[in-house]
Amino acid sequence: MNLGVIRLRRVTSVDIAPADRTAVEAMWASYVGDSGNAGPLVTAYAFGDSAELADKLGLLVLHGPKRATAGLLQAFEAEAEPLPRLDDRCIVLGGDGRPLAVVRTTDVRVGPLSSVDDSFAWDEGEGDRTRAWWLDGHTRFFTRQCAALGLTFSDDIDVVFERFELVWPTIRT
Repeated sequence: MNLGVIRLRRVTSVDIAPADRTAVEAMWASYVGDSGNAGPLVTAYAFGDSAELADKLGLLVLHGPKRATAGLLQAFEAEAEPLPRLDDRCIVLGGDGRPLAVVRTTDVRVGPLSSVDDSFAWDEGEGDRTRAWWLDGHTRFFTRQCAALGLTFSDDIDVVFERFELVWPTIRT
């Protein structure tokens, strides 16, 4: 199976291990075998900017409520990464670079940070799931990310808002 180059997107920290290519290929083969979906694997990525955060957020995808994520538009541009598209299938990695889950993109919107709504904050599944908590946490995260990328943070910086569903494994705990 030729998956091409496994890219890590939305990662700006050296603390997160690179994708374990063998484990990613094995998970993708298992997913294709179980689902019959022979479409391409778009990318493998970890959430956050540390191994600890990648593990925490990856487990929120695997075991419950995280069904959305947000990334800086400028980070996608700086890293020459394509924006997520509807029906993209991607592998979520833990902080050690090992795959945790396959997700499918269900919605993508680009807008200013301040345009996040209560529903998106809830779907992201972090903290107390309120818009206020989301704005506070993401302002801190995006400020760190901007500094790492040499970008300037502002309250209305453009953000890629992405919703997804867990498609594999099909466990629910």
